[in-house]
Amino acid sequence: MFIRIVKMTFRPEEVETFKALFDRQKEKIRGAAGCMRLELLQYQQDPAVFMTYSWWNAEQDLENYRNSELFKSTWAETKPLFADKPEAWSMDRLIELT
Repeated sequence: MFIRIVKMTFRPEEVETFKALFDRQKEKIRGAAGCMRLELLQYQQDPAVFMTYSWWNAEQDLENYRNSELFKSTWAETKPLFADKPEAWSMDRLIELT
């Protein structure tokens, strides 16, 4: 399992548009094969900055999602809202304490 973290910065006037878009798509994204968990976080000091955390069984599951019509259509709606280039990291979980 690994975690994909994506940082996105939106134009302030597009924040609510993005939140509505994510709300419409979140169950579909979470339902993608191999997606174990999905979170959307909003930065307290700058409400135009968001991060998604998604947990995937395997890297191929993420790649399959990234090549899906769901990703392509969601990304096509999201991309015009950005104020800055998104950043993404794929991370292996080493330690978890609960």
